[in-house]
Amino acid sequence: MTSDKARIDIDDPEVDMDEAQRLLYRGELFSGEAVEYVGEKLISLDNYTDGMQNGLSLEWYEDGTLRSEGTVRMGLPCGEFKEWHPNGVLASRKVFDEDGTTLREEFTWDMSGQPLRSWRLGGA
Repeated sequence: MTSDKARIDIDDPEVDMDEAQRLLYRGELFSGEAVEYVGEKLISLDNYTDGMQNGLSLEWYEDGTLRSEGTVRMGLPCGEFKEWHPNGVLASRKVFDEDGTTLREEFTWDMSGQPLRSWRLGGA
C-alpha cells in the first residue's frame, strides 16, 4: 500500500521558507513529507501541514541507525522525544506538554548507557 501524502526532498531547489519560517514548495505552503538524503541514504523525514512541521519527525545516522524520533504539533514538540547515540544506545529522552510549551522531563545517558542527567519539572 502506498501513501497518498506528497513527498519532497528538502534539498530540492524549489523548496524555500517564508518570513514566518513556514516551508514552501514551488511558492506554496507545503503539506506532506519532507525528506533528506545523504547519497542514497534517507537521514530525515518530517511531516508538514500548511508549511508547519506537524506530525512524526525521524532522523537516522548514515548507517541506518535511528538517531531521533518524536512528534511535532504545528512547529512545537509534544509528548516524548528520544535521541540515540551512533551505537544504538539511548542518549536522551525528553517529555513535553501536549501544547509544546513546557519541558516536563529530561533524561540523558552516555554511550554505554550510564545515566548523566535525570530531571523532572517540580522535582518529583
